[in-house]
Amino acid sequence: MNDNNDANEGRRSFLNNVGGLAIGGLVGPALMGAKTAKPDATAAGMSNEYNERTAQRSLDALESAYGVHKGQRRNHTKGIGIVGHFTGTPEAQKYSQSLLFRGTPTEVIGRFSLAGGDPESADTERSARGVGLQFRLSDGSLQHMTMLHTPMFFATMPQTFIDKFFALTPDPKTGKPDPAVFQKFVSTHPDNAGQAHYLGTHNPTASYGNCPFFGIHTFYFVNRNGDRTMVRWRFEPRDGVVNLTDAELKTKGPNFLHEALNERIKKGPIEWDMMVTLGEEGDSVTNPTVLWPASRREFRAGTLTIHSVMDQEVAPSYGINYDPLVMAAGIEPSDDPILLFRSQSYGLSYSRRLRDV
Repeated sequence: MNDNNDANEGRRSFLNNVGGLAIGGLVGPALMGAKTAKPDATAAGMSNEYNERTAQRSLDALESAYGVHKGQRRNHTKGIGIVGHFTGTPEAQKYSQSLLFRGTPTEVIGRFSLAGGDPESADTERSARGVGLQFRLSDGSLQHMTMLHTPMFFATMPQTFIDKFFALTPDPKTGKPDPAVFQKFVSTHPDNAGQAHYLGTHNPTASYGNCPFFGIHTFYFVNRNGDRTMVRWRFEPRDGVVNLTDAELKTKGPNFLHEALNERIKKGPIEWDMMVTLGEEGDSVTNPTVLWPASRREFRAGTLTIHSVMDQEVAPSYGINYDPLVMAAGIEPSDDPILLFRSQSYGLSYSRRLRDV
């Protein structure tokens, strides 16, 4: 095996022993109730130079942990392409002028994936599942959505993201990440605790078709009158959220998510309802590790329908950079520093991928 394969094999062994990418097994009881760090109030005003340096550092961290797999994404490397459409509801038009909600089908090019930079990662790992969606609106504009199956992210600021993947870098002597180094990361980054606990206490779902997907960040819907409404969204699977039991998980192979999705699509289209939650004064705007109260009002904004599945190498999603700040009229970003950071880092990852080809 080459050096990348050796390092990734060591990393997989390390993760299997401690509970997956989230390292849920290393999160002590004291951290479960820890308060997350507040984002820097100046984050929204970060200079472009700062964001570019931070994006560069984040890609260096991912490559340090997983190596470089030429022609592939640096994060969420393992994936599968999907094609479908989205049909919005009239109620959403009260809050957003987006063409997404005009009630007519909008073409969607998407991709399901596993978090991390290992193209051979096992679907049985307790890692985040992701989805990237590109909505091709009727006027030729684009709307992107990138989501995870966890309700929260693991970082309030980019530095936590960077530190986590450097902590996962294999030790040259052992070929595995150093548990002491990762334990230090856990103890000094309480914002990681919420997602780690969630992944450590929720087994992987039986299929991507049984995954809920959360937008994580706060956005704004803007209607024709210019009224702005603070929102968060999630996509609920109509097949139901089905988590594997411990016994079932032990029987699954490393690519069971792909296999299950391919089998499910043979029976017909797969659907998710887009549920939009309306924020209220005092709700977190810039911290994706903090959930909004369950009592917040919500409504169904539309239905996502997937009717085709294909290997990522031949899928139309292969050449798409799912930059979360690609937005059309009617939806606007918040000043969440992680959201802003993701756009820069996605762009850099895309350019490095193109450079490899």
